Amino acid sequence: MNNLQLLWFFLIGVLFSGYFFLEGFDYGVGMSMHTLAKNEKERDQLVATIGPVWDGNEVWLITAGGAMFASFPFWYASLFSGYYLLLFTILFGLIIRGVSFEFRHKVEPSKKNFWNWTLTIGSFIVPFFFGIIFISMIQGMPLDANGNMTAHFTDYFNIFSIVGGVALTLLCYLHGLNYIALKTDGPIRHRARDYAKVLYYVLYAGLVVFAILLYLQTDFFKLHFATTLALVVLIVLLTVFANISVLKGKELAAFLASGLTLVSLVALLFTGLFPRVMISSISSKFDLLIKNASSTPYTLKIMSIVAITLLPFVLAYFAWTYYIFRKRVTADVAGYEE
Repeated sequence: MNNLQLLWFFLIGVLFSGYFFLEGFDYGVGMSMHTLAKNEKERDQLVATIGPVWDGNEVWLITAGGAMFASFPFWYASLFSGYYLLLFTILFGLIIRGVSFEFRHKVEPSKKNFWNWTLTIGSFIVPFFFGIIFISMIQGMPLDANGNMTAHFTDYFNIFSIVGGVALTLLCYLHGLNYIALKTDGPIRHRARDYAKVLYYVLYAGLVVFAILLYLQTDFFKLHFATTLALVVLIVLLTVFANISVLKGKELAAFLASGLTLVSLVALLFTGLFPRVMISSISSKFDLLIKNASSTPYTLKIMSIVAITLLPFVLAYFAWTYYIFRKRVTADVAGYEE
């Protein structure tokens, strides 16, 4: 295993971390369309908070998939073929969610509710099924010596993976509530904080169940005890900090803490996988490792040069975008223009 292989394993983890930090609150806002907003005016207010940024946030997922394809083609092949139906379901969620922004803005008021529901449902589908994929992957899947996966329904859907799907969905929803409290003004801002105050206690119970299942269903504590324990503790501490920040009305601190909780979760999964990228439930001899799943050193070198060159511009663009749209959105907004 060389430094470039380690670098790109780390960078893919960073891309997924950025995706869930930024797109996580988008999903939370989408799920809030029918769980938090009380009328169409408030729904327009919610959409206006993410209207200028949601499509840019999705670029992190596209980049993560592209980076995986180029840097770890064997990982990409096993993951995308083995999880084809689940990834297709995620794609369906992304599509109905994406088109809902435009269609709800264009259609007549009597048909607007249909697109509000597609936004809500799509925003639920994506994090839930990503949770299913990531948790079933760290449990181990029936991967043979050639990297081919032949899985059954219970390999994908079991107690741990469903808990993971629900936990990731709840984390995104809370991240969205914290974002709404930070970006809006009026009754919905206070309602978002009130919802979060209650849901954090639900999340505490979920984290306990998640930690127990992580210990029982994976080898993370066996292979990486110190880092796994440290990251689990960090997730709990960030959750407590976010909860306290919500109670004290410190909206920015709560938002950053909930986002960093998602980042820590991705870090937990990637450090637990290391030095593997796919775990075989058939035999550890069939595990797909970083060292034999990557592209050639020349490919990784070229990719590294391109990434180092373009990354500052991409980060500057995102920073500028969020700076431009930093103001709170009031209930007077009637819609948004992309």
